[in-house]
Amino acid sequence: MLECVVNISEGRNEEILASFASLASRALIDLHSDPAHNRSVFTLAGDAVAGASRALTKDVISRLDIRAHTGVHPRIGVVDVVPFVPIGDELKPEGNLEEAIAARDEFARWAGEEVGLPCFLYGPERSLPDVRRQAFAELQPDFGPDHPHETAGACCVGARRALVAYNVILDIDDLALARSIATAIRSPAVRALGFGVGDEAQVSCNLIAPWAVGPADVYDEIADRAPIRRGELVGLVPASVLDAIAKERWPILGLRDEATIEARVAALDRKGVG
Repeated sequence: MLECVVNISEGRNEEILASFASLASRALIDLHSDPAHNRSVFTLAGDAVAGASRALTKDVISRLDIRAHTGVHPRIGVVDVVPFVPIGDELKPEGNLEEAIAARDEFARWAGEEVGLPCFLYGPERSLPDVRRQAFAELQPDFGPDHPHETAGACCVGARRALVAYNVILDIDDLALARSIATAIRSPAVRALGFGVGDEAQVSCNLIAPWAVGPADVYDEIADRAPIRRGELVGLVPASVLDAIAKERWPILGLRDEATIEARVAALDRKGVG
């Protein structure tokens, strides 16, 4: 079984987001939207992943225009990032990526040929930050045109193991501090950026080895450097990562047991639509 985490460059228009969610409903297990980032994360799983990810991509491309986009999050397109992630028996640190790589390549080939969307691959070959830095410069698309789509831009299509997207909002409006903390906590297991989000400063993290460095570890490392207003999970978390954290800490960390990948996949199975 695969999970597909479609990141789109729209987080403010509730009507259009509801329409996208309805289109992907047969595979949708979570939707997280952020108006300041102007970004939404659609987490898909189950047997309908391939069809739902393609239908969602086509609709997003037909309705959004990257030239009109504003928001604090880096992006190269309206369908910005589409990673495929092994789950089920493979939802573990050493999970096999073969099926995810095949799904990634099939999606990128389809998007390049059918909708004219330039697609850059990431995963074992290169990292997502590498693609963001090098796209259309040192790096040309793996599939699709060699130039950005006029309204849709381009897409980063990946194959990776489960990660945890986690934001820590500081209890002090100091963007410079957030950026310095992000720099200080970066490691092979943690990617981090500092953002100004309204009247809040935020350290936005991708925990790419969450079994080694999880939300509690990052929260505590940031707390040593600044007062924290709250922690925020973006999307879902593997149950084993959540279970490694003392349950009494979950509320302050912004975690909950119903936000695990396994719980949402089980709910999808019960509905009989996965």
